[in-house]
Amino acid sequence: MSLEKQKMASMFRIDVSPISSGQPHESQQRSDNDVLDLLRQLVVSQNRQTELLENMIDHLSASQRQRALELGQWKEANPTLARRCRSAAEAISQVQTEFLQNMTREINDSYESMMDGDFVLNEFIDRFGPRLAHLNGVLQLLSQLSSVNTPTSQT
Repeated sequence: MSLEKQKMASMFRIDVSPISSGQPHESQQRSDNDVLDLLRQLVVSQNRQTELLENMIDHLSASQRQRALELGQWKEANPTLARRCRSAAEAISQVQTEFLQNMTREINDSYESMMDGDFVLNEFIDRFGPRLAHLNGVLQLLSQLSSVNTPTSQT
């Protein structure tokens, strides 16, 4: 048995023999020290993970703040275009709603055929998938560039 396995085995051994002196048994002291060492290692590892997570959060929030600042500056520099983007976003949202209604109608009408054969499913995906993806991308872009101001923290 390797030394590591012996340490693990001794950690989980319960000694029920009577101890004549008030001192803990030597193997129990070793086992307690091993457990304490493992607990210390866990605490060090958790502290390191916490530090890494805090650094990651700082990095991500700094990027988001920078993006929001740049977007705010663009909106201030282009107020007319920002308003037009808002109007276009509202219009394209209506187009998206109609598109989704047509798509769901198509799904409800032909879902059995889609389940039975790959051809009908692939045709459906080819027909609606790219349009939906592009439509969502355009809507998201117009919404971000629109004139609705996002709250920014001022110091």
